Formats: sequence, structure tokens, C-alpha cells
Amino acid sequence: MVDRVDPRLAARAAFGRTGAVEARYDEGLRAYMLQVYNYMVSGVLLSGLVALAMNMTGAVRLLFSATGAPSLLGWAVMLSPLAIVFLLGFRVGRMSEGAAQAAFWGFAILMGMSLSTIFLRYTGTSIATTFFATAAAFAGLSLWGYTTKRNLSGFGTFLVMGVVGLLVAMLLNLWLQSGALALVISIVGVLVFAGLTAYDTQRIKEMYDWVAGTEMAGKSAIMGALQLYLDFINMFQFLLNFLGQRE
Repeated sequence: MVDRVDPRLAARAAFGRTGAVEARYDEGLRAYMLQVYNYMVSGVLLSGLVALAMNMTGAVRLLFSATGAPSLLGWAVMLSPLAIVFLLGFRVGRMSEGAAQAAFWGFAILMGMSLSTIFLRYTGTSIATTFFATAAAFAGLSLWGYTTKRNLSGFGTFLVMGVVGLLVAMLLNLWLQSGALALVISIVGVLVFAGLTAYDTQRIKEMYDWVAGTEMAGKSAIMGALQLYLDFINMFQFLLNFLGQRE
């Protein structure tokens, strides 16, 4: 019978067999997580700058009407980030790290173009206030996910089911146009993506045990940043739905 290798032991082995293994492992983990957060924060800021530039130059009107309804080009911009997510999800192992980086930055730019529609519906003050509230909540939740000793893997299936439920409810409300249901969707959405922020942070941290010392480490950091980016942006949008002041 072959014993299964603990990936944490394998990761530590990549740093040698001396008494300094633990210290070097922790240093490597911190560097890896810092890389993840650097990508994620840079992506969010890039999206924000693109959205702001689209609004200030009036380019948002080429993609969306005054009510936020997308034009044909607007639909293309809105669906393109989803295509990039699938591309990275299924092909990142075969891509170079440089190509994965390019895909991530392209995703952030397209998301910024898509998010520019919020300036047509909400005041700038409420957007800024909600953004900073989201940033504070995200920081606290991610820190908890990183430091907690509790295993959050059991929440994964529940949270994924929550995302599926949200998608179904949102599609249903396109037909019902219920304000009450929209409010419930927004509240549940905030809770689901708050949970995913902590869960994904712990999962990304644990992923280091598998990729430490391999060529996948850099690409894994990009994928981790993409996941946290999606958690942040979705939490921001759901918060904005019931905290934002309408134009």
C-alpha cells in the first residue's frame, strides 16, 4: 500500500531539510499571498480607473443607454470577462505566466468598462462610500480566512449552491421585476460573497502547499487573485444595490 504524500510536507521539502525549513516555508507563503493580493488590488484599481475614465469621457454612452441598458457592443463588453474567466480556468496550466498575466489585466480592463454603467445609476458619493465599505469588509473577512484555524472547506458546497440560487433568483426577477425580491437577492448576495471571501482566502493559502517551488506558483497566484477579485466586485455590486443613492 502506497502512502499518500502530504502536500504540506512536500512544500516544506522544497525549501530543504534544515531546522530553518518552517521559517523559510512561512516566508515563501507570505510572499505568495502578497503576490496574490498585489494582483487582486491592482486589478480592482485598474477596473475602477477604467470605469471612471469611461464615465468622464462619455464613452460609457457608446456601450449603455442612460438607463444602463447595454447596446450590442455593451453586451460584447459585458460577456467578454466571462470568456476570459473560462479561458483561465481551463487553459491556465498550458499558458505561460506572461500570457496568464495579460489575460488577467485584459479581464480587469473589460470589467472596468462593464462596471462604468454604475455611474449612470448611482451618485459618485454613494459609489465611493460603498467601495470603501466593501474594501474594509473584504480586508477583515480575508484576514480572518487567512488566520483562522477553523477548516472552512465544509462551507464550500453551501456557498456554491448559494451562488447558483442567486443566479436563478436574478433571472426570475428579470421577469417579475419585484423590488422586494431584488432587496432580498442583494442581502443574500452580500452574505454569500462575504463567506466566499474567507473561504477562498483559506483555499488559496492552502494551494501554496501544492505549488510551492514549482512553475505553477506564479499562475496559481494569478488565479487566486482572480477569485478574490470576483468576490470583492460581487460583494461591492450587491452592497451598492441597496446602499447606493440613485441618480
